[in-house]
Amino acid sequence: MTNFLAVERALRSAAPYALLDTARTALAEHYGTVSADLLLADYSTTALQSVDISAPARLSLPVHNTPQGRAFGSQQPVEQRAGRDGEVTVHLPVTVRGDRLGILTVVLPADRHAVQGVGELAEVAELLGRELVVAERDTDHYLIARRASRLTLAAEMQWELLPGRAFARPEYALGAQLEPAYAIHGDNFDWSASPDTLTLAITNGMGAGIDASLLTSLAVNALRNARRAGIGIADQAALADQALWSRYRGAAHVATLLLSFDVPSGVVQVVDAGSPRLWRQRGKTVERVEFDEQLPLGMFEETLYVAEEFQVLPGDRLLFASDGVYATYSPEGDAYGDRALIRGLSATSLLPAADVPGAVLRELPDYRGHEADDDALVVCLDWFGPQEETGA
Repeated sequence: MTNFLAVERALRSAAPYALLDTARTALAEHYGTVSADLLLADYSTTALQSVDISAPARLSLPVHNTPQGRAFGSQQPVEQRAGRDGEVTVHLPVTVRGDRLGILTVVLPADRHAVQGVGELAEVAELLGRELVVAERDTDHYLIARRASRLTLAAEMQWELLPGRAFARPEYALGAQLEPAYAIHGDNFDWSASPDTLTLAITNGMGAGIDASLLTSLAVNALRNARRAGIGIADQAALADQALWSRYRGAAHVATLLLSFDVPSGVVQVVDAGSPRLWRQRGKTVERVEFDEQLPLGMFEETLYVAEEFQVLPGDRLLFASDGVYATYSPEGDAYGDRALIRGLSATSLLPAADVPGAVLRELPDYRGHEADDDALVVCLDWFGPQEETGA
């Protein structure tokens, strides 16, 4: 049995709350590591938090301007040599299908450090990420470890609805972020992939606090229920609209942008039912893509929705934003969505999709010059198109 398989076997049999302790023991035995730590990105993706929550001085590091943060951002191992004994610290990305969870940091003695060994350790970090996703079904340990501060109840409900913060396939890559991360209430996003289709929903429930969270939760689950019944997005919107009307009788509604991407052709069906908006970067040109605005979900009884179509091309970048982003105003009264958002999207053209939402949202506080008075949501989609199969 190879070293990797031995570690894999140990992790798969570990108690869900004991992945780090198991990894430490297995890595020391099979790779000779001196120490190991697992750090997870917090909800705002600004800090990396050790999952060793019982430690007297638990490690918490900024994502920016740290070696661990460089590994997190570049998605490549970062090595540090320190000490007279030649020990090497290696920071390894912990990522699952493009969703960046955190960093596995290991310390190797000089005589055990080799390029091949680091390659295997990178595979161990990926394996650890998959085990983390499975373990979160049965323990709160890692959700607690991610928190730099307490979540509001509304934010807890919203984060539980999310599919992840990033997702990548050969044909496309997604990244998304909500702010304020620890007090979000009405904004949400959802996606689902199948062999030939990507479905994406951007939702914004009216109101604040737990009322907005409950409203959005009903809308997201109604859309999922309709999607899983195998019907088109226009009927998905209609069924979700009925569910919201039945509960709120028009007193509350959910603004929604619902999209279904046909992966082979790049044809996209869209239902624009409210305030979330779309900008497209194609080459050096950034422009807003406008659709026929239809009624938000739940505003009136038995609303009929009609899907429109547009085309995405390989190389396109799509940016989706809630009104908490594009309708943010500067002290001079200029809306962020008028010019600043386009400049921001152009400035982030070299970043991967997973990094774009955070980069855009970090600009908002300086732009508005005061505390946020609304949720802010950004989703970025990079479209690569169908990939040619290579024969043996």
